[in-house]
Amino acid sequence: MKDEPHSGFRATGTPIQGLAGATLGFFIGFAAVSLFGPTAKSLKGIMGLGPLEVGFLVAAPSLSGSLLRIPFSAWVDTTGGKKPFLVLFLLSIVGMSGLFLTLHSCYPERMTHSFYPLILFLGVLCGCGIATFSVGISQVAYWYPKARQGTALGTYAGIGNLAPGIFTLLLPVALVTMGLARSYLAWLAFLVGGTVVYAIIGRNAWYFQMIGGGVPVQEAKAAASLQGQEIFPAGNLVDSLILSARNWKTWALVAIYFTTFGGFIAMTAWLPVYWTSFHSAPPILAGMLAGVYSITTSLVRVGGGYLSDRIGGETTGMLALVILLAGAILMTLSGNFNVSVAAEILMGIGMGAANAAVFKLVAQEIPEAVGGGAGWVGGLGAFGGFAIPPLMGIIVQIQGAGGYATGFVVFICLAVISLFLVEVLRRKRARVLASA
Repeated sequence: MKDEPHSGFRATGTPIQGLAGATLGFFIGFAAVSLFGPTAKSLKGIMGLGPLEVGFLVAAPSLSGSLLRIPFSAWVDTTGGKKPFLVLFLLSIVGMSGLFLTLHSCYPERMTHSFYPLILFLGVLCGCGIATFSVGISQVAYWYPKARQGTALGTYAGIGNLAPGIFTLLLPVALVTMGLARSYLAWLAFLVGGTVVYAIIGRNAWYFQMIGGGVPVQEAKAAASLQGQEIFPAGNLVDSLILSARNWKTWALVAIYFTTFGGFIAMTAWLPVYWTSFHSAPPILAGMLAGVYSITTSLVRVGGGYLSDRIGGETTGMLALVILLAGAILMTLSGNFNVSVAAEILMGIGMGAANAAVFKLVAQEIPEAVGGGAGWVGGLGAFGGFAIPPLMGIIVQIQGAGGYATGFVVFICLAVISLFLVEVLRRKRARVLASA
């Protein structure tokens, strides 16, 4: 690595190292909360929790993980991603440590309803690991030139998103062999070890390294540009959020990501219920099918990023949403088990590729505030995971068991709206390029 001119300050690392560190960080953060869902279900009878209390308990990590994506991603625009990553890891470690100590000392005999506020709070802390997603998106985006960001961001998100699928498969074994408290100890050890590794290998992009080393802003930009960095922040944390919020394209991308990533979260929660309730599948088979969907969606996201670099984020998004729409139509109309399995995979392929396309478009359409834009898109888009299942549940309440299939009409509507928004973005960009 060359010495930067004038300052004598030496920035270290390469884009590949930056991508590897961020991907590891997201994988660790996302995996850390995998155990909380089974915990909430285990405590339901012991603590005498009602359905609403259980609902809040299950949602607590995901809610905090979604909301915190907004400020922590914008924070990247001022300091780079390493510090936000480490703060989120430390908060997750506090939550995991508290849950282990509480379960180790009190579970199951002494766990009463009075523990509910504490468990809820610790769940919120555990959810901080989910917020690492938008931090890593911003960190990787600053490392890579625009022409290669689709591949880089798709690889980052695709590999990181494998964590819930992999750990969902490991959880039953861990709970049977180690029990709930010791499973938390194992997960805590994994989180602490991963945090230490990230602290060693995680790298901010060159510009942020130089700013942290006392290099003046303009000199840091010039030096980082010589190294190949193309995107630079336009202001501080608040400026990043305001700049991205004023760009209408941010909100179009939020809506699309609501369908694709919010839909991904919703599907991972809904599919086990769908397979057992509509097709009478055994719970283990239902869990395996949900795991296949989750892993398929994550792996396809890597290829979707590569495709976005080759044919553009808009074109990739259009193709992906058409595949998603086809899968949703089949899920809605089919009562056949094998057809529904194929339809589930189609939906996973469509969502995975579309998710990659969205963040290719974030860096392309909101270059002046990538961190703020990634925060809004990643944070608010993830709320689809909470909004979509209740809508599908209402259809089940109205129609009975048949509503488990009919409920996928929600995805048909969302896919059509998202297709319209991607077409608007495509036409707008075509006009800009034509006038350039």
